[in-house]
Amino acid sequence: MSDSKDLQSTPEAPAAADKPQGAEQSFISHLIELRSRLLKAIACVGVVLLCMMPFQNHIYSWLAAPLLAKMPGGSTMIATEVASSFYAPFVLTAFAALFVSIPFVFYQAWAFVAPGLYLNERRLALPLLISSTALFYIGVAFCYYVVFPLAFGFFTTTAPEGVTVMTDISKYLDFVIKMFLAFGSAFEVPVATFLVVRTGMISAAELAEKRRYVIVGAFTAGAILTPPDVFSQCMLSIPIWMLYEIGLLFARYFVKPDEEEAEDDNTELEPASTAEKP
Repeated sequence: MSDSKDLQSTPEAPAAADKPQGAEQSFISHLIELRSRLLKAIACVGVVLLCMMPFQNHIYSWLAAPLLAKMPGGSTMIATEVASSFYAPFVLTAFAALFVSIPFVFYQAWAFVAPGLYLNERRLALPLLISSTALFYIGVAFCYYVVFPLAFGFFTTTAPEGVTVMTDISKYLDFVIKMFLAFGSAFEVPVATFLVVRTGMISAAELAEKRRYVIVGAFTAGAILTPPDVFSQCMLSIPIWMLYEIGLLFARYFVKPDEEEAEDDNTELEPASTAEKP
């Protein structure tokens, strides 16, 4: 009798105990996939870097062409440190390898995140990802082909009498990378403008009313991020202003006033079931 009572009083293991284990396995699988995506992105950058290493001096010569074209006759670039002649071209090549690999790196990030997004979120995120990447490239190209010739022409013609312009290659590389990042980021203004309206942080009408503050901020950013000449400042400030207007135009066209309520439509909220494969 006592044995039967013990059997009746002993509770069975709850079936819900398997749920934490399943959640842990799911979390581990996500970490494994994240590691795989990161390794693929790093491998891509490494392969591109190895392919570009034999041409690192040619890449630096191409980058220095806008400055060399504006330097007075007889002036050259110099390396003031022992390792600068190797270090500066290598750093530039590594930056160029990352720059070239950005689409593949972003694709790996998208392939990892996309399965957890709703259908309407994927429809919004993918065009924004593609457009932001393209705008960054356009900003860098605008800086190299338009801004650099004007800025370097200003710098080389304003040197005091008796001063020979001989730029250090490491200092030039730091300056160029900073300018590339500044213009590439500035050209993301349409995406940022669209997002703040799309997420409901501010309406398009309210954003248009603050146009004067945006203009002041654009010229302030141009004064801080560019060389101290009017042409370079305007070359950054005016595009920021124009890109803000473009982003505002797209926000007015694509974002409807009642779109926040429409986002709750159940037909749009179907999560993806399978992960995308590269």
